[in-house]
Amino acid sequence: MENEQTSNFTPLADEAFLSLGAQQIAYVKAINLPDGAHAIGIFSADGKPMAAAPSVELAQALIRQHELEPALVH
Repeated sequence: MENEQTSNFTPLADEAFLSLGAQQIAYVKAINLPDGAHAIGIFSADGKPMAAAPSVELAQALIRQHELEPALVH
């Protein structure tokens, strides 16, 4: 049985869903650089690489300096 709230629901388009959090969140995860070194990658909410840092702590500090909130990717 549908109620008024669900009958008026319009799902987000894929592009709109991918942009959620784009202005508030940056993700961090361990990466391997092209030279084989290990680093912490910083990615935008839509998955685009933004930077790399030598540690999670430094990555989080860089993200906060740009007024974003860090989130870890497992």
